[in-house]
Amino acid sequence: MTKQRILVVDDDPSIARVLRTYLEQAGFEVLVAYEGGTALHTLRREKPALLILDLMLPDRDGRDLTRAIRADTILAATPIIMLTARVEDTDKIVGLELGADDYITKPFNAGEVVARVRALIRRSQFGQRAAAPVLQVGRLHLHLERRELCVDGSPVELTPTEFNLLQTLLESPGHTFTREELLERALGYAYEGMGRTLDTHIKNLRQKVEPDPKNPEYIQTVYSIGYRLAAEWQSGDR
Repeated sequence: MTKQRILVVDDDPSIARVLRTYLEQAGFEVLVAYEGGTALHTLRREKPALLILDLMLPDRDGRDLTRAIRADTILAATPIIMLTARVEDTDKIVGLELGADDYITKPFNAGEVVARVRALIRRSQFGQRAAAPVLQVGRLHLHLERRELCVDGSPVELTPTEFNLLQTLLESPGHTFTREELLERALGYAYEGMGRTLDTHIKNLRQKVEPDPKNPEYIQTVYSIGYRLAAEWQSGDR
C-alpha cells in the first residue's frame, strides 16, 4: 500500500527532524520544507495528504501560506495543521479563520501530533457516512463522493473540517449537537479547551453558506450547548 505523504514546514531543523521521525514511525512518508516558497512548490508538485505548517517562517509566514493554499483551486482541500509557539487565543483564531483545520502549540507532544494527523486524514478522506450521494437542504447541495458544496448552483470551497461539520449538521436536521460531538465528528477527537476552535470553524462556515451570516437561517447556535441545523429543514423543505 502506498504511504500517505505529509509535508512538514518548519524553519527549525530539530523540530522538523522530530516530526519526521515520529510520522515515519507511524507509517507516513514525510517531506520537509524550511521556508514558504519551497513549501508551496512542494505542495503543487507532490500533493501531500496533509500539511503541518509552522506559523513563523523566514520568507512568508504560515498565515500568508494558508491564504494562498485556500485560494488555489487545486490545493484548497489540503488539510492544514498549524504549528506555532504563539499561544494567545487571538493567534489561534486568526489561523483558523484563514482556513487551518487544526492548531498545535509548541512545545508539543509528538505522539499527539501523530494522533491528530491520523484523525484529520481519516475525516478528510473517509468522512462519507450517508448512503445518499448528495445532501440537499435549501440552497445547499453537498456532494459526498466529490466532497464538494454548491450554493445556488455555484461551487463553494470548503476546508476538510468545514465539509465534515456541514455534513454532520445536514444529516441530522433539528438535532442539537454539543461542541464535543461536533469536534469528534469533524476532527476525529474532542477534548476540553477546543470550544473556541469549533466556534471559529462555524463562523467560517456561516460566511460561506448563509445569505446573512449574522442572522443564520441554516446553522443555529444553541446557547450553552452547541449547534444544530434549523429545525424547519426537517420537514423536507428542499
